[in-house]
Amino acid sequence: MATLNEGFTLCGLVQTPSASDSAIQGIELDGDSDHAVVTDSTRSVTLYKVSDQKPLGSWTVKQGQLLTCPAVFNFQTKEYVVVSDNKVIRVWKDEDLNLDKVFKATVSADVWRVHSAPGGEPVVLFQRGAVRLLDSLLSAPQQPIEDILSEEEVIRWSTNMVAEKQHFVLFTTEQKGEHFLYVQRLNPNTLQKYRLEREDSGAPPLSFSASLRDKHINLLYLYRNGCVYQSVVAVRGPVGLEGVQALPRSLRLRLPAGEGELGAASAVALDEAHVAVVGMPHPSARTGKDFLCIWNTNFQTLQAGKEVVGRIHGQVWCYLGKLFVPHGKALSVIPYECQKSSLASALGKLRHAVSKSSVAVPSWNTLLHGDQPQGPTKIVDTRKSKLRRKSQSAPALTVDEVVELIKTGPVEEVQREVEALVSRGEAQDLQLSVGWLARHLVARSQAETAFYTPGALAQLVQTQCLCHSVCPDLLLLALEHKDYFLCQLCLQLFPDIPEVVTCACLKTFISVPDGDVEMVSLEPDSVSLMEGLVAAGARGGQQNGFSPPLFEEDSCDAHHQPKPPQHQDKKNPTLQLEVCPVGLHKAVLLNEVLQTPYSDNLLLPHLKDLNAQQVILFLQYLHFVYLKYSQDVYTQTPGLRSPTVTQIIDWVCLLLDAHFTVLVMAPDAKGLLSNLQSFVKSQVKLFSELGKIEGSLQELHKMKPSKDISQYSIEVIELF
Repeated sequence: MATLNEGFTLCGLVQTPSASDSAIQGIELDGDSDHAVVTDSTRSVTLYKVSDQKPLGSWTVKQGQLLTCPAVFNFQTKEYVVVSDNKVIRVWKDEDLNLDKVFKATVSADVWRVHSAPGGEPVVLFQRGAVRLLDSLLSAPQQPIEDILSEEEVIRWSTNMVAEKQHFVLFTTEQKGEHFLYVQRLNPNTLQKYRLEREDSGAPPLSFSASLRDKHINLLYLYRNGCVYQSVVAVRGPVGLEGVQALPRSLRLRLPAGEGELGAASAVALDEAHVAVVGMPHPSARTGKDFLCIWNTNFQTLQAGKEVVGRIHGQVWCYLGKLFVPHGKALSVIPYECQKSSLASALGKLRHAVSKSSVAVPSWNTLLHGDQPQGPTKIVDTRKSKLRRKSQSAPALTVDEVVELIKTGPVEEVQREVEALVSRGEAQDLQLSVGWLARHLVARSQAETAFYTPGALAQLVQTQCLCHSVCPDLLLLALEHKDYFLCQLCLQLFPDIPEVVTCACLKTFISVPDGDVEMVSLEPDSVSLMEGLVAAGARGGQQNGFSPPLFEEDSCDAHHQPKPPQHQDKKNPTLQLEVCPVGLHKAVLLNEVLQTPYSDNLLLPHLKDLNAQQVILFLQYLHFVYLKYSQDVYTQTPGLRSPTVTQIIDWVCLLLDAHFTVLVMAPDAKGLLSNLQSFVKSQVKLFSELGKIEGSLQELHKMKPSKDISQYSIEVIELF
């Protein structure tokens, strides 16, 4: 079995004028498995932290210059390498800011790609087929480059890999309708050329991908008619063969191409039994829609599918359990899982393990055709089978029928049928229908103010088969109807909420009266978290490693010289440690905003739409939460969603960046800014103290634990 999990948007795409242009040139990983190096179709290279969808660095060449191959990471020197204008190789590190000031070398021939893989030195593949190691090329950039390819022969695809300490460069070429595979081995250098079998239609392959398995290189390629072929080349193949060798192929998969041939599509192998394909129609969906699908090549079955909205560019990359797919105006990251396949699981009829006395062993007819076993064998009734028998008198509506009902039916009936459809749907069916249902519900709610189905919308969101890009008006509709429970669910489960919508939620939550929110039912765990947070400080307690700003020596001696409450209120009206500045439920909603992924550069302009009073109140709340986190009496419960200290500090910095001038001029913010200044001082003091013991802590890591340690012991460690 295989599943496609809920994806998220990593970044936007540079729009290209031509439909044939690629959305991006390439995606590579650097030394950190959570980092992705994205090269756009024009002039920029950006390093992203995938889990946070945050850019960590960006580099751009001058106007008039173009990046002509994807940037790669040199795993040996920890540097990045890219080629501009076909001949200029640029090398830089994280701390470099300007690509014009980094190391540059101009070579004597046009470069096709630079390839890099862990365990090997980067290699440069030239457009005429020659290969050079990067270091040797940079030591003599103007060295002559030989032509390997014949006339009119052009490279269409290339990659590299390291297998058994042997470095390989693979590339395919096209010449007068014929397609060839070149396998270049390095150290020692050998080159083999293979001819790919032609399709009857003469159409070229749409995509190639290569993987290493069982000491063999497996080449997977997809044609317009939906056929996916595989060719195998041995890692330790015969050396010294001259001429062009025929490369046998085997048909691994025949995909449904729909009414015509596939256009922009791509296939990549996930493991020995699963292939991901983007840009193809779903067998059970309407025409005109493109999907990302995972197919089982052993049993020719569709395992998972997800609709891809917007223009498909025929590109997909696979790294560490994640698929990177550019489509429309965004680059999406979609995690996936593949389990070991069996015929029963491939057909979707694998039963859960129960006692042998209650379940008969299924026959081949049962697996293939769903036939019920004969004889006295008793099958355990499942909840679904009981519901199915119960509803035999009233046939259940199909997805199309429910959609038609949404267009004209009354609220109660629509809500009942949508909830029934979701409750009986299988996971694979839900992935296809949830977005369709949500869009129709939202469209009618926007057209008719009296029509709104909060329960049905909440249940659709809770399936986790929905995201903001699939139904972009859902969260704004919930804000309009003051459906704060649905807003909370969307903020929790949507990984791709745009910054403008996040800011709209923040503005609404911070402005709503506390009394209006306190009557709303919210997710119980998040409410319990805030109840514990508010109650923690009331019991007092030792501070966690440093004194909060209100207890610093330079904060009016509030801790050492207690003053009457009236005097304290006048002295510091903007913040009190023991009192939350907002209501409990409003605080819960603000916590959801704090945990929503965002990009600093995209969020900052929208934060400027907040007025001074909203900013002051939000800063007061952030300061309050931080002070509570600093107390040992409050410990976060594992498993509960809660904002981290880093998220709180990041939001404080963003608000100050967006409104610093306004806050300096506002009399009401004077005390708050003073508290924040003390807040920063306490942070500097804490890190200064930690820095003093850093060397000692590093020595502890180096020490080898004593082997003579019983269940209870006291060990004295001397630090010098």
